Amino acid sequence: MRRVASCSCGQLTATLTGEPGRISICHCYACQRRTGSVFGAQARFPRETVSVAGKSTEFVRVGDSGGVARFHFCPACGATVYYTIDGADDVIAIPVGVLADKDFPRPAFSVYEERKHAWVEIPPGAERLA
Repeated sequence: MRRVASCSCGQLTATLTGEPGRISICHCYACQRRTGSVFGAQARFPRETVSVAGKSTEFVRVGDSGGVARFHFCPACGATVYYTIDGADDVIAIPVGVLADKDFPRPAFSVYEERKHAWVEIPPGAERLA
């Protein structure tokens, strides 16, 4: 399957030729602030199946666990199109929204639920990690 993730203006894209290895939602405050939504939804793809085109600006964030994430967003419109996680060099994470695909598979993992908005419902069958 071929999918294309794109920023709002189309300048930064990531073409994906494989299937995601993990699809998750994160309720941490950093993801809420980054997305402007009540959670972040992302899919991890094998690095060798992702081809990036366009210019990006990188924002580096250290998570609660001490892990480092490198978010790549379009310098023109500001949309995050992909990010990498130090130590997980074999994958690239793609925010699900930049795929603009209503049929994209639902998340199988939910994390940071202690920061979840009370009205958000977790997809049935999703593994719930603290």
